Amino acid sequence: MISDATKARFAREVAKYPAEQKQSAVMACLSIVQQEQGYVSEASEAVIAEYLGMPQIAVHEVTTFYNMYNQQPVGKYKLAVCTNLPCLLRDGGKALEHLEHKLGISMGETTKDGLFTLQQCECLGACADAPVMLVNDRNMCSFMGDDKLDQLVDNLRAVEGK
Repeated sequence: MISDATKARFAREVAKYPAEQKQSAVMACLSIVQQEQGYVSEASEAVIAEYLGMPQIAVHEVTTFYNMYNQQPVGKYKLAVCTNLPCLLRDGGKALEHLEHKLGISMGETTKDGLFTLQQCECLGACADAPVMLVNDRNMCSFMGDDKLDQLVDNLRAVEGK
């Protein structure tokens, strides 16, 4: 399940820390698995735990603490809308509802074509640009009113030819 190439990537991350602190590479190892597999399964957590010499529950605690780690398969585009108070006060809740309607799914679900997963997330640190969202844990989108949300979804669908 975890290839030798993946373990080689783990080794490069572990090498950044003193030998007695190799567990410090846990987040990097989780990110590597997610990049390669799209999510972090319990089986992957077990491999990481064994590789780093730490209890599996400790790896699971990291996986579940941070919402950047997917614990189940997600769509090609993960749309995470900030629902903390500043964004809610500036229509973050409405943005989430608009996306639910446009995509035909509820928060936490994935579209039938596997293209979009819709999530809520904690503060993204861009309160002045509210409502904000994150696409695939990498691309921040600001001032996401209905028109910009429609444009984003339509453009992503066009890229995929759908």
